[in-house]
Amino acid sequence: MTLAIELTDQQARALAEAAEQLHVSEAELAAAAVRDLVSAPAPDFAAASQRVLRKNEELYRRLA
Repeated sequence: MTLAIELTDQQARALAEAAEQLHVSEAELAAAAVRDLVSAPAPDFAAASQRVLRKNEELYRRLA
């Protein structure tokens, strides 16, 4: 999939500087950022899973 985005001049400079520091192209850095964003679990999922783990901690210990 190809995606075009518009950045302000300041955002474009920041992207270029970050890409240069990481020795990658601006496109590679932007694509990696988008992949990270869409693949990360939602914060509410992490909180819910922690509640379930704490709630069932004794059961998991007994089953181990």
